[in-house]
Amino acid sequence: MTVKISKERRRIGRPPAGAREGEKVKDYPQLSIRLPNEVKATLQAMSVISSKPQWRIITDAIQCYLGERPEAERRMIAELVGRSRMRTPRARKPS
Repeated sequence: MTVKISKERRRIGRPPAGAREGEKVKDYPQLSIRLPNEVKATLQAMSVISSKPQWRIITDAIQCYLGERPEAERRMIAELVGRSRMRTPRARKPS
């Protein structure tokens, strides 16, 4: 008699690629901005070279910029972000 070894079944398609575990990029709010051609070309080149999506490069750049701000300014930003989160309805997880 043969013993079957069960393998974990992988889900079809790409895994979620959000900033945190289990998040899906498609669930993020969208932002539309206008950029000069050379800035857009630079962003595209950075994306190709680093093998990262453009949204992740922009997110990293914002975090880097925030890290260089004075502590008082970072505290004010954190307070405003907290207020914004309280007003924004959370996405409901499917049951």
